[in-house]
Amino acid sequence: MAISNSGKGMTSKEIRESFKNFFASKGHKIVPSAPMVVKNDPTLMFTNAGMNQFKDIILGNTAPKYTRVCNSQKCLRVSGKHNDLEEVGHDTYHHTMFEMLGNWSFGDYFKKDAIEWAWEYLVDILKLDPKRLYATIFEGYAPEGLERDNEAAAIWGQFLPAERIINGNKHDNFWEMGDTGPCGPCSEIHIDLRSDEERAKVDGLSLVNQSDPQVIEIWNNVFMQFNRKADGSLEQLPNKHVDTGMGFERLCMAIQGKRSNYDTDVFQPILKEIGNYCNVTYGEDEKVDIAMRVIADHIRAISFSITDGQLPSNAKAGYVIRRILRRAVRYGYTFLGRRNAFLYKLVPALIDSMGSAYPELMAQQSLVEKVIKEEEESFLRTLETGIRLLDKSMAELKTSGKDTLSGKDMFTLYDTFGFPVDLTELILRENNLFADVDGFNKEMEQQKARARNAAAIETGDWVILKDQESEFVGYDFTECDAEILRYRKMAQKGKTFYQIVLDRTPFYGEMGGQVGDSGYLEAEGERIIIETAKKENNLTVHISSKMPTDPTQSFKAVIDKEKRQATSCNHSATHLLDEALREILGTHVEQKGSLVCPENLRFDFAHFQKVTNEELREVEKLVNSAIRRNIPLEENRHTPIAEARAMGAMALFGEKYGEDVRVIKFGNSIEFCGGTHVSSTGQIGSFRILSESSIAAGIRRIEATSGVKADELYYDMQDELRNIRGYFNNTPNLTQAIEKLVAENQENHKKLEAFAAEKSKDLKNELLKAAVEINGTKLISFEGEATAEAIKNIAFQLRGEVEGKLAFIAGSINENKPMLTIMFSDELVAAGLNAGTMIREAAKAIQGGGGGQPHFATAGGKDTTGLTNAVKEIIEKIKAALS
Repeated sequence: MAISNSGKGMTSKEIRESFKNFFASKGHKIVPSAPMVVKNDPTLMFTNAGMNQFKDIILGNTAPKYTRVCNSQKCLRVSGKHNDLEEVGHDTYHHTMFEMLGNWSFGDYFKKDAIEWAWEYLVDILKLDPKRLYATIFEGYAPEGLERDNEAAAIWGQFLPAERIINGNKHDNFWEMGDTGPCGPCSEIHIDLRSDEERAKVDGLSLVNQSDPQVIEIWNNVFMQFNRKADGSLEQLPNKHVDTGMGFERLCMAIQGKRSNYDTDVFQPILKEIGNYCNVTYGEDEKVDIAMRVIADHIRAISFSITDGQLPSNAKAGYVIRRILRRAVRYGYTFLGRRNAFLYKLVPALIDSMGSAYPELMAQQSLVEKVIKEEEESFLRTLETGIRLLDKSMAELKTSGKDTLSGKDMFTLYDTFGFPVDLTELILRENNLFADVDGFNKEMEQQKARARNAAAIETGDWVILKDQESEFVGYDFTECDAEILRYRKMAQKGKTFYQIVLDRTPFYGEMGGQVGDSGYLEAEGERIIIETAKKENNLTVHISSKMPTDPTQSFKAVIDKEKRQATSCNHSATHLLDEALREILGTHVEQKGSLVCPENLRFDFAHFQKVTNEELREVEKLVNSAIRRNIPLEENRHTPIAEARAMGAMALFGEKYGEDVRVIKFGNSIEFCGGTHVSSTGQIGSFRILSESSIAAGIRRIEATSGVKADELYYDMQDELRNIRGYFNNTPNLTQAIEKLVAENQENHKKLEAFAAEKSKDLKNELLKAAVEINGTKLISFEGEATAEAIKNIAFQLRGEVEGKLAFIAGSINENKPMLTIMFSDELVAAGLNAGTMIREAAKAIQGGGGGQPHFATAGGKDTTGLTNAVKEIIEKIKAALS
């Protein structure tokens, strides 16, 4: 099976480099991969295609620095339009995290060069068998007046016979960025990887785009020539672009002559490590193979996400990563018998495979391993909890004579406790019970509908008044003259607002953890409030609830200066905090996230233990010392990135940087930063740490404030201390006075406990005297005021003291709330009495609920008037059971 005549010996690393080298020879600039976790784009959580980092160019927001670009981009597809998660592992060619090899033209070459170079690379460079290749082209779409892409077909005709140039429909061969925006026809290249014998039996033509694992798409060439407007109509783009994407893992499969992506050297080292840890061999059992593929794929997605700054969590992108990680743990738990964390041990094998191309993996290996290990251990505990809950539900089903767990209960296990639905189904089957899958799907769809409705945004077309780039002047000015370049209407949750783009703006758009400016536009006595500004695809958009009466006039754009100053104080203080932490804790400290707003600042950083109070005090002292030294700001706005690194400037993993960067320097603090800052540290005034906590394995969080807010915090603490001292007759030694009060309180508490114990003893003795004997069973009951703890103590004391059969029933009231308690001796439990079952029924009389074990159960309620009837009901049931 000669798929490639020269490429079989190529490693994945060599294939990746050959692609870059080929397009470099065609005048392309080789650029690094953007982070997999997307920032400053409200439509995406993750990079799901190579073109994501160039959206600002494609949308016309930014002029391209290079018109020809090439790279290998790390991508993630698990949610939204490209939801491949549930297919991963079950087939051999879908992945969560994958690499996309791509070349782009921004208003430069178009279809001819793109197609000819694709053929040259695949056939002439990699020596793929041209007889195994097929091309699809757009067949046209009459309802929109779109003709067949005859231009692309004619170019392919130079290389392929007509029968292997296949017409594709709008779904497969017309690419769109979204509901609106740039779009155009695309041409896919497919390859038939089957053996010669298989190809002789079935023509590959019939298997293209039919989900055959051996006849697959490897490269897509997108030709952006239209713009989709909000009303659905199309208009020609002024500049046509080429966006191509080739699946790296699939290309490696073709070049290395394998029948599965997982058989290539991209995945084999990881699969072998999984086999070593789990004592299994890949290729011997299909269920085991699926689990190994799931884990091998998912460890890549998880590790790259963490290195790009996205930790597993319960919200947004963090929730997606947690889902992926838990899916891997679940497959290991169910099919590989893993009951202890082990995914984190696969990270070194991943680094061996991909570390040279993505050095951020090696740089953050320790952090990645710690985060994964903690998440694994947490979810393994969740699985054990879920199994106990499911055991309880199954017992209740059998007791009630039912055989199906409701969809609602299944969804509660899944949504509240994180218990996988397919594991629920498996356990139910093992116990000869059934799952209401339809009911579960209904609950799931209702939740998704709620989420869609909450997130749905109606977006209008841009109304373009002037076609030029926007300039940010906010580093130097807090107000300026401005004109509106474009605007559009938006709607979400019934609220209408507008996005406005200015030719010049002093407004800082929310980015890099710093909140956006607010302020106003003013002209001819009309003031338009700007609620906030955001950075979207490299464009500063100003958010307002209304448009000016005349959007074509000139405006004065003015920011809220107090808000800007407070925010700048906190941002500069964040830089000083970072430097102080590295000095006190060590240079291993790395920023992992931040939030800077007028009120306070939040700083997340890598550190593997709690920061002590003494260390926090030293950090605070260092920051305030830097503030008092009034260190001037040194700003370098357009520094080549290599020069910035040579200066010692700290870059953040997971951030996308251009060739030129802005460097902010306060003394020894040197960082890449696009935010706003004070002109000297003295303007910050003062700095106070509010709290320090853990947010994930190896990640700490400090919250702090500065400037006026720090002063207000000091005044509040001073006032509170003055008030507390007032309770102690303004004693000069407040600590000593409080210690004395605590000691007296502890002594009084001991006396109260002794008094309560004596009262409980007296009550217990009275109850024993009043005990009734029924068929050899002592029946003891109580009604009255008592705490839950007192009743529980009496119940267990009686159980220990009374020999033989015992039934204790109490109806108590504490703080006007009723409570029922039942205690049975072991003999009565053995005879079939169940306190938990009995109390659930009786609790209805007090409008409550409860439960417990067969020998001891309690129930609380709302209605004290039903307590007597509840006690009587329990006693009657006990008498009936004993007769």
